Amino acid sequence: MAQHNETGNWGEKKAMEYLQEKGYEIVVKNYRHKQAEIDLIAKKGKLLLFVEVKTRTGTGFGLPEEFVNYAKSRLIMKAAEGYIFDTDWHFDVRFDIISILVFPDGGINIRHIEDAFC
Repeated sequence: MAQHNETGNWGEKKAMEYLQEKGYEIVVKNYRHKQAEIDLIAKKGKLLLFVEVKTRTGTGFGLPEEFVNYAKSRLIMKAAEGYIFDTDWHFDVRFDIISILVFPDGGINIRHIEDAFC
């Protein structure tokens, strides 16, 4: 497996742990709908969260959250639409980004950006 895939999978696990510590229930991991994928779908009460996780080992090309562009956000929203329809969800939804920056010394910075796009 390529290093970037390993880093991404590791980041998704960290994001799941982070959300669970905040009281969210992880409903689905890596939900696919047509050509789109949502990294995590979580729930807390009557709020459904669609989460894009971005993990980077440096900022040479920008912060992790800067890699979620307009096209990517549109794909996530289309996939979310499919999930909402398939599960007959009738309550609130939110689109978040969890940005994980890994430092050379092994430390990490997790940033949870709520309502990142809509």
